[in-house]
Amino acid sequence: MGYRYMRIQGGENPYVTEYPKWVFSLCWNLIRDGRLTDKERELFFSIDSWFKVNLPEPEPCKNREKVIPFFKCESTREMAERLQPAVGLLDKYQKPYDVVYTNFVGTIVYEDAWQIAVRVEDGKMI
Repeated sequence: MGYRYMRIQGGENPYVTEYPKWVFSLCWNLIRDGRLTDKERELFFSIDSWFKVNLPEPEPCKNREKVIPFFKCESTREMAERLQPAVGLLDKYQKPYDVVYTNFVGTIVYEDAWQIAVRVEDGKMI
């Protein structure tokens, strides 16, 4: 069985979506908490910059709407590889996360070639 969508998410819930934070937020929290070395911060900044240059930020995410993003499995092999060093930081600092593969998402409010954004309410996809 092939999966259509993938998301790397942690156990912390942000106040906006009340849905588990995804990999970028988890790494930003490591920076906020002063846990990364200068070299590790630079590594994450380079990963984050690559994504900002190569992947459009969904308009609903920019507007801080109650949405969560998923990568499309069929078109995101390179992105998953680019995320591996960030996931390595989560492992190193024992920041819990799950890699979620699914075909079942809620209401898609944004879609491009690489990702979707799904509406959430009260911590649940709707």
